[in-house]
Amino acid sequence: MASLLRATIHSVPRRAIVATGYREFSALLSPIEEFPGLPSTSPQAATASSTSVTTLPNGLTVITETASATSTISLTFPNAGSSSESTTEAGAALVNKYLSFKSGSGLSSALILRNLEDSGAKPFAKASRTSATVGYTAAKDQAPRLIPLLLPTCTFEKWDVKDAKTSAKVETEQANASALTVLTENIFAAAFGAQSSMGKTLYSTSSPSLAAIQSFRSRAYVLNGAVLAATGVVDHESFVKVVEEGLSESEVGSPVSSSSSSLSPFLGGETRIHANAGYTHLALAFDGSALLGKTPLLNVIKHCITLANQEAGLEGFAGDGLVGIYGGSSPMDAKDTLDALCSGMTSEVASDIVERAKTLAKAEAVFAKDVGSQSLAEVMARSVMDGGVEGLGAAYDAIGVKDVQGAMEALAKSQPAMAAVGDLSSTPYHGSIVSKFG
Repeated sequence: MASLLRATIHSVPRRAIVATGYREFSALLSPIEEFPGLPSTSPQAATASSTSVTTLPNGLTVITETASATSTISLTFPNAGSSSESTTEAGAALVNKYLSFKSGSGLSSALILRNLEDSGAKPFAKASRTSATVGYTAAKDQAPRLIPLLLPTCTFEKWDVKDAKTSAKVETEQANASALTVLTENIFAAAFGAQSSMGKTLYSTSSPSLAAIQSFRSRAYVLNGAVLAATGVVDHESFVKVVEEGLSESEVGSPVSSSSSSLSPFLGGETRIHANAGYTHLALAFDGSALLGKTPLLNVIKHCITLANQEAGLEGFAGDGLVGIYGGSSPMDAKDTLDALCSGMTSEVASDIVERAKTLAKAEAVFAKDVGSQSLAEVMARSVMDGGVEGLGAAYDAIGVKDVQGAMEALAKSQPAMAAVGDLSSTPYHGSIVSKFG
């Protein structure tokens, strides 16, 4: 046996014996001592996000949160949507969306984009019926220094304007080629009137003049009344000082009430767009002006409509002063689908449906905050414009069954707006359903 052990020892390479001995010795040291610079194996526990809000003397509201790993900084203009266009500015809202991060304040478009790229920032710009947003997502240490690029004084260089008009034209063509987008635009036209501020389309086929583009931007893209939302900001006070300095040369403007808080009167009319599509899209919308600023309740109602009518394949929608229901079918079944839409809005919602809708709406709101830095910034900006920042979960928990049922009963008492897009050969007219409401 002893000879076998000696043979085994002699067969092991010397370097293996040395290595084993070294590891036994190094085990007496901590990993930090053995490998200087090694990241801590006991990181600090994650903390819940906290939100801070400050309104500056120039009218800009700054809202920040602390927990995001990356930083999204967005600047939302509540009066830069198509509803704020004058009669001579049709299409200016969409063109100005594409003038974001363009030449201004002594910087060329190329230099602005180079600064964003060098900092690893991903820029974005959005425009809707009621507002517009410009922003970017970047690493926490890079995001603050890029704030001046959010709102430079645009110089409207002819090549920038040409590119912006071309991009707006392409988006308009794509939107008008989508049946659902056309239906959405037309339900607003039916609800408020095609020539009203809320009824006119975001996707105007007319090209705005340079004067119209400049006039709209000088009035809408201002700090007064805007909301700057930033994620991943640990020191709110210091960040606010950076914002003040970074946007010190931007246009302040005059205070104007948000376009979403001063809706056009609800008319409850009808729009019909016929096309040989082999399908019929239908939507009914009701006056939701009484629910403005009550986003949690609106979201619950939207989910109630969808859950109560899921077997029929119908879907609820809510926002920008409207609450409604959508459905589609073959042209021959359009009448039955329209009857189902009417029934879906006039039938009483069961209490179990309301509870399920509350759960879904609350989960949707929470997930929107967790999807990513940009999504969280959008939620934060919307909360400021709706007048409330804290207590998202509590706002949904406080909604009762009677609150939802009462709101839906009130909606069904108003005359609905109706929009139809597609093959309308068998689609009844608005007048045939008005008697079912009120």
